[in-house]
Amino acid sequence: MAALYAVACWSTRQVSLDQFLLPAGIRIAALLIVPFRMWPYLLLGDYLYLSELRLPMLEKYGAGWVALSSIYQFPAAAAVVYLHRQLIIGNSPTSLISVAATAAILIGVGNLALAHLFWPAPPDGKFSSMALRYALGHYIAIMTLAPLALLWARRGDIDWASWRRRSVIYAVFALAVCGALSTFIPHGSETERAVLQLMVAGTVIALTCLLGWWGAAVAMPLTNLFIWINTSVSGLPGSFDPESFQLQLIVAISGTALLAFGSRITHHFRQYREQASAKRQAINNARSSHSTHERELRNRVLNLRRIGDGLDASLSSTVEWLRAHGYPKMASELLHAATLHSREFREQTSMLYPTIVEHVGLYLALEAGGIADVWDQRERFASPHLVGDPCQLSLDLQLTAYRALSEAVSLILEREHGSLKIRARCGRLGSVQGMIITIGAVDRRQLLSRTTTTMAIGRLSGRTQAYGGTVHCRRNRIRLSFAEPSCC
Repeated sequence: MAALYAVACWSTRQVSLDQFLLPAGIRIAALLIVPFRMWPYLLLGDYLYLSELRLPMLEKYGAGWVALSSIYQFPAAAAVVYLHRQLIIGNSPTSLISVAATAAILIGVGNLALAHLFWPAPPDGKFSSMALRYALGHYIAIMTLAPLALLWARRGDIDWASWRRRSVIYAVFALAVCGALSTFIPHGSETERAVLQLMVAGTVIALTCLLGWWGAAVAMPLTNLFIWINTSVSGLPGSFDPESFQLQLIVAISGTALLAFGSRITHHFRQYREQASAKRQAINNARSSHSTHERELRNRVLNLRRIGDGLDASLSSTVEWLRAHGYPKMASELLHAATLHSREFREQTSMLYPTIVEHVGLYLALEAGGIADVWDQRERFASPHLVGDPCQLSLDLQLTAYRALSEAVSLILEREHGSLKIRARCGRLGSVQGMIITIGAVDRRQLLSRTTTTMAIGRLSGRTQAYGGTVHCRRNRIRLSFAEPSCC
């Protein structure tokens, strides 16, 4: 590992400039990828690389500068990465900007300061301008390679399906084509170069908007790479291209802004995805809870009906015995009372769980079941308007709609006056199959009170949301919608 690291730093140094020092990017990228226990081998490789680079300068610049400028660079970069480890582990992409800026200042400006302290003759040039050049060179190199390293380290967190979208493929292809074309334009053709650079910037922004931080992490290194290809490089210390320096400064600032913007997009998208997953899980849990509760009620009703059947059989035997022993009047009275109570008992059990829904569907349960008899006794209902075939829907959805409808009717009967009408429609709209139920006053001028609408939304939303529906209160009616789980 030490040898590979040293070779990577040495080879990239041959094609670097002071304003684009690739070994600085190799150093941070390696620290991001390699586990902490392997850092000593990276330190050894860094010292091998710097020894090969600095030992020939020993006689010219002195042992003090060679030793200090070689020893402190990797420990400083490692300390910066280590201090940011919690932010990096916590999936905070903006921490990379802080790592790059801090390492660039500590090492880039630190090297220049040591040169001014130990060299017999200070480097030519103003300290502030040279410090900006070196710091920018380290920063651009880090922001070129470190995002790719972080992308590789977190490859398990990437939603690769989003990378296969057609718009993303087109944007990457456009970026590669524009960048490749820019390398073939002669240096005198500034207009053509500016147009291609503008197109490259547009594709970078598009990738950032499409993929968030991950898009910027791929696009910005490619942009810096294309700029580097168009820059004359000697590979010697002090290599500097003033023509591309201004462009690199603009790209560094805009790239930092895009990476920060992309990190916010990724953060909000991750929050949205987690909330959507939690919502789907909550809906599934609610639907499962409703189904379990309905099954428990069904078992109780069947047990009660078995008890009722046993009581009816016993009463029938008693009536027959009374008739056989000369008590016809008493037998008739007992039979009449038993018939009334048996019918009431069955109506109440059907209200507890409408088994009729299993056999003939929701609509007939509303028209001929026990709940229909209860509503008829109130004498406030107009003939319902029922459209479609509810038997095409799942039993759980029909039972949920039955519960929501009965609760909505009870609420309106309790808090509102006037006649009511129930409307329901089953069917399919596009890929969605479900049901819409409306309960409202016959008189359109009669408006639901604010208290009624608030209570309706609070009581019924849980049932409708479990099946991908909603509750709406409009003027004189309550509207409930339900959709099959596969369509939610």
